[in-house]
Amino acid sequence: MSEKKILKGIKVAILVTDGFEEIELTAPLEELEEYGATVHIISEKTRVRSWKKREWGSEFNTDRSIETAQWDEYDILILPGGVINTDRLRRNSDAIKIIKDFDNKAKLIAAICHGPQLLIEAGLVKGRNMTCHRAIATDMKNAGADYEDYGLLVDANFITARGAEDVSAFLKKIIGILKVQNQY
Repeated sequence: MSEKKILKGIKVAILVTDGFEEIELTAPLEELEEYGATVHIISEKTRVRSWKKREWGSEFNTDRSIETAQWDEYDILILPGGVINTDRLRRNSDAIKIIKDFDNKAKLIAAICHGPQLLIEAGLVKGRNMTCHRAIATDMKNAGADYEDYGLLVDANFITARGAEDVSAFLKKIIGILKVQNQY
């Protein structure tokens, strides 16, 4: 199997709504597809708008809705950051239930920047070694996580990254773990 198709058969769900950090969706989408994974953008909306630096960015069509996605089919859930995105998603009870279900099944959850805020909302961070954007570090600590200001951390089925500047390491770790999982 060619190196660029090592993730053939892997299904990836990227859960977003308006206001996600653009690079935190586009980089995983493009790179994981290059490696052969099937990647779906999932939202409560049919079209979502990104945040890019300090203003609204590109719009993206979604592949599935939160309500109709066949969540058991996915091997990994990616939670991009973006203040607006996570603030809206944490108020969506279906999104929080999905995150809890992924964790209950010990499926991989990868959250970057403000994405770990959704793990806080789901009540999943206590005692976990995690990182996130510095703006929610206090929230992470108050929720009981063992927070570290570090670019990337892995704790059991969680991969967390500090922010967009860490997206390359984030993707490298995701691909490495999925490659190993795909061999079995």
